[in-house]
Amino acid sequence: MKKNLRILRPIGAAFVGASTTLSFAPYQIWPLAILSPFLLLLLIKGRSTKSALWTGYAWGIGQFATGISWVHVSIDTFGGMPKIASVFLMALLVGYLSIYSALFAWSLNRFFPSDNKTRYFLAAPALWLVFDWARGWVMTGFPWLWLGYSQIDSPLASFAPIGGVELITLLLMVMAASLAYLTIMKQWQLAIIPLVIFATGFGLRNYDWVTPAANRTKSVALIQGNIDQAMKWMPNHRWPTIMKYTDLSRENWDADIIIWPEAAVPAMEFELPSFLRNLDSAAKMNHSAIITGIINKTEAGEYYNSILVVGQTPYGDYEMDLDERYHKHHLLPFGEFVPFGELLRPLAPFFNLPMSSFSRGAYVQPNIIANGMHLAPALCYEIIFGEQVRQNVTDDTDFLLTLSNDAWFGRSIGPLQHMEIARMRALELGLPLIRSTNNGVTAVTDHKGQIIAQIPQFETAVLRADVTPTDGTTWYREVGTWPLYVWVLACLGFGLLRRRQ
Repeated sequence: MKKNLRILRPIGAAFVGASTTLSFAPYQIWPLAILSPFLLLLLIKGRSTKSALWTGYAWGIGQFATGISWVHVSIDTFGGMPKIASVFLMALLVGYLSIYSALFAWSLNRFFPSDNKTRYFLAAPALWLVFDWARGWVMTGFPWLWLGYSQIDSPLASFAPIGGVELITLLLMVMAASLAYLTIMKQWQLAIIPLVIFATGFGLRNYDWVTPAANRTKSVALIQGNIDQAMKWMPNHRWPTIMKYTDLSRENWDADIIIWPEAAVPAMEFELPSFLRNLDSAAKMNHSAIITGIINKTEAGEYYNSILVVGQTPYGDYEMDLDERYHKHHLLPFGEFVPFGELLRPLAPFFNLPMSSFSRGAYVQPNIIANGMHLAPALCYEIIFGEQVRQNVTDDTDFLLTLSNDAWFGRSIGPLQHMEIARMRALELGLPLIRSTNNGVTAVTDHKGQIIAQIPQFETAVLRADVTPTDGTTWYREVGTWPLYVWVLACLGFGLLRRRQ
């Protein structure tokens, strides 16, 4: 019987972890983000450190096998390897990411084994953040599926301007831990803790951190080309693709800013000087600006995933000057750079995907300026790194801008989760967000992260919207997350001191 329970516990934990995915887009059953860690805490209660480790690992397997299943779409479709190999590679990724929930469960039972308030109210929330931060940093980081993102449409979203998605995650763990403690100790009065947190979130909804500056509203046109990823870089599709974006832009010259998605131009910038000069002149004649993603190559042979602005800009007439470009800093592992490339590239075509040898731009770069507006850019994957986006916002920033190409992930849940994360950035920083993609989700949000305009996925379309910048700032924008680091250190230090006593 005990042996069966030892087997059933990790299986149950895997199902609990899998349910967490339903709290994120496109399902957005956000209470599950509280229920899932609550059940995990009950499952590891009173268990040995080894049992807790494997239970936490199984929970992570459930969460990531379902939550990032979209990664397999790109590996399987564009990886050029047998199905069994792509599944094996996906299993390695899920197995790696699950290590962090395993370490959470192990460390909680190792250092705080007693069922007391220290374990549940101090140690558990603090350790969860520690291992979330580790997952977002080790090997360039993968902070996808942080629990706080699931709350973008819940009352807890109101805490984002104070401490970002990390503060929301902390509060989720405080609520989950308080529910676990009251269940174990039968102290039902502690149910007031989640109620107070939710009530505070409701109250904060009425507080305006920033105010829209209506006198500075700009019209934007986001071009969604819906280019087939498998055909995009074929030489015979280069000019049809370029002309598709050009023709759609010509129909929208009355917009102040026209925006093309990541790598919309399927060529190196140095290959198209005449076209870009003509595009620059046409935009200037129509008092508009065009922002586009483009690939660059330096004389030293370095490749950059970049953003280019032509037309109404302070840079003058178009020139091939890479110092006036935004270059992507946070590169996608295996997609834009290959860790341990000398060892892995000979093994399979997947490790030699097109555009998988990029160099990094600087961590902090100047805002893009288009038609008098300052935009803080983030290329695709970069939008998930909140601190990087925060540090690239200046006092002059009017909008957040993210260009992406989620065509790699087909009709999976990945692009919808990506949009959910982008919405959180707008709410944290109190700035409208413009998101231009190849095949969706192309959308514009207000400064509260609410989508104000959107076009369907997998269609060629143009999104027209008026976007209004804001005056003021948020606490998170000014301070960042360092108070949470202090809180975590204080909680763990106090908890360990109490354990010794």
